[in-house]
Amino acid sequence: MLPSRSEAEQLLRESEKLNPGPWGDHSRVVARCAERIALECGMDAEKAYIVGLLHDIGRRFGVKHLAHVADGYSYMLFKGWDEAARICLTHSFNNGTVEEYIGRFDVTDEELGMLRAALASVEMDDYDRLIQLCDSVADARGVVDIEERMGDVKRRYGRYPLPKWNKNLELKALFETKMGKDLYTVIGRSSPQK
Repeated sequence: MLPSRSEAEQLLRESEKLNPGPWGDHSRVVARCAERIALECGMDAEKAYIVGLLHDIGRRFGVKHLAHVADGYSYMLFKGWDEAARICLTHSFNNGTVEEYIGRFDVTDEELGMLRAALASVEMDDYDRLIQLCDSVADARGVVDIEERMGDVKRRYGRYPLPKWNKNLELKALFETKMGKDLYTVIGRSSPQK
């Protein structure tokens, strides 16, 4: 299940008040990119927009690293929105492994176990892959080149696992093949809108 588009937008606005920062605009860019790509691929564009908007909703609980994944997953399950919960879980793990997470492991052993178990039970689908791709081309200002974004993350955190880097490029190629178009032709250079 998912919230409606307007419920998701309202939830993001409320969440930004709890933890202000660029993550809200980043989420909007991800959502718009996901919607545009989904339309080109014959996917449910409304679903793509909503899960893109909510993929980082765990950030409402404060400035966190891996904990934002656990918080978002748990919060969406609590709300009864299992499809959004799934994307909160999978968006950071394009190879299906927690070990490739870039950032601090600021979770309890119990939360880490929960993430590993939940991730092991998921067979990634095109919505998981779509949000992973969009997350890798969106910052708070708009759409950026995928390698530029990954390079920025590598500079900020001191690492970017090669398998994760390569998987992002595979995702770009996958969706370009599905669309029959260059990714940036479809998603353009956007800016966040509230």
